[in-house]
Amino acid sequence: MKSQSRLLLTLGCMLVLFLPGCVLTNHPVGKAAIGKACSSAEMERLIDQPGPIELETINSADWSVSLAGILNLNNPAAVQAGVTDRDEPVQIYAHMLKHPQYGNFLVDTGVSSKLVNDPGKEGLNWMIQKAMHIEKLHINKSTGEILQGIKLSGVFLSHLHLDHIAGMPDIANDVPLYIGASESSHTSFKHMFVQGATDQLLKDKQPLQEWSFQPDSQNRFEGIVDVFEDGSLFAISVSSHTAGSTAFLIRTTRGPVLLSGDTCITRWGWEHTVEPGDFTEDNARNLQNLKRLKDLVARHPEIEVRLGHQP
Repeated sequence: MKSQSRLLLTLGCMLVLFLPGCVLTNHPVGKAAIGKACSSAEMERLIDQPGPIELETINSADWSVSLAGILNLNNPAAVQAGVTDRDEPVQIYAHMLKHPQYGNFLVDTGVSSKLVNDPGKEGLNWMIQKAMHIEKLHINKSTGEILQGIKLSGVFLSHLHLDHIAGMPDIANDVPLYIGASESSHTSFKHMFVQGATDQLLKDKQPLQEWSFQPDSQNRFEGIVDVFEDGSLFAISVSSHTAGSTAFLIRTTRGPVLLSGDTCITRWGWEHTVEPGDFTEDNARNLQNLKRLKDLVARHPEIEVRLGHQP
């Protein structure tokens, strides 16, 4: 029996070492038809001025996950504080953005009741359902309810993890979708477990449009895109949690709002500058990008911060 266990372990290790990584999704991808690259200096000249966008953040669903996945417990600050793994309550958000000229957009998608009621039909096999603890996901307001009576002009995705595209079954097939550079094409062994589900949730949807980031001339960020080219919404490259992770800075009618995406998931992580844990591709780079976002807020304290999965 022990020899069989050793053999299985050896085979598993060989698979990890020798199987090539795969892309996150086979869905078509191209360059974004909107937006232009800009510098942090251009962005920061404008962000303290009220803008034209109305923004509402909706708690689509309550959930709970392992704290070790959403907070790096090996970060010295977490170690010093004695933080240990536990079941941590989180929320799954959809951010409704209304621009007076360009229309209505979602940042991330909330959760569709179709996915919760029949996850297998929406591409979530038994292994994913077990890993995600789908039974712990409780909808407050489904994506379909959020979109009732609203015509969408597009969806801006912070990244393609399943909890951020869980509302796709309720998104019309003609709605444009926007993502960070290399988000869908980055290869990883881990992707083989979720590629089928990601493909299914994106099936028959519009091609993914990648932001055309350029290096920031002030070296404060990896890249910034002025989405509507009017200084009202900025997509900020924060690749690290995933290859194409994107944060958004919005000049709303009530002041500037930063949507961090999963560059920072928890309130404790933001307050103590601790990046997400096991669910993150590159912890060191994630921490660097978290510090960049916090530095931005320090320079512009009027910014309201809305985190990936906690208030």
